[in-house]
Amino acid sequence: MYDAVDDPYTYENSTVLINKLDLRDQAELDDFEAEISSARANDPLPEGNLDFAHYCAVHRHLFQDVYEWAGTPRTVRVSKQGNPFCFPEHIHAQADKLFADLKARKHLENLPANEFADRAAHFLAELNAIHAFREGNGRAQLTFFALLADRADHPIDFQKLDPDAMLDAMIASFDGNESRLKAVIEELTG
Repeated sequence: MYDAVDDPYTYENSTVLINKLDLRDQAELDDFEAEISSARANDPLPEGNLDFAHYCAVHRHLFQDVYEWAGTPRTVRVSKQGNPFCFPEHIHAQADKLFADLKARKHLENLPANEFADRAAHFLAELNAIHAFREGNGRAQLTFFALLADRADHPIDFQKLDPDAMLDAMIASFDGNESRLKAVIEELTG
């Protein structure tokens, strides 16, 4: 659950996000969101240049059936467990910087597995800290990362994905420790 103040994304007197089905129960919304985003992940994903616009298009693709704002960066400050993510007024600048660096690094192509995992862990950690969207960041990050990994010739084996280990590694990377995330990426791409 995110912490947000004066949140225009939620129903009045509620923490439930306004959604296209007008679901007011968090568990029902969570189930619907998971089902729809999983189904959309199996559809052909948007093509693009592995830039911020492409990342936004991936988020839109995954959540277009759930939220009107799918693919649009958030306009409110959010945090999880008291840890603030990038302020909304800085999202575009920070994302532009991150994706420019990714482009300068040739989208991590032609790297040995160990170096790919190291640089990919840093990219994902930074993308998570930006946390561009009000909801669905983790799924959008993983889906976009799969596109990046495929292009870099280090495809992800989703059969090896341990969601809890991935979440723990992402949390550790938010605190500056990217080694666990690197290990998870090595497992997924090895």
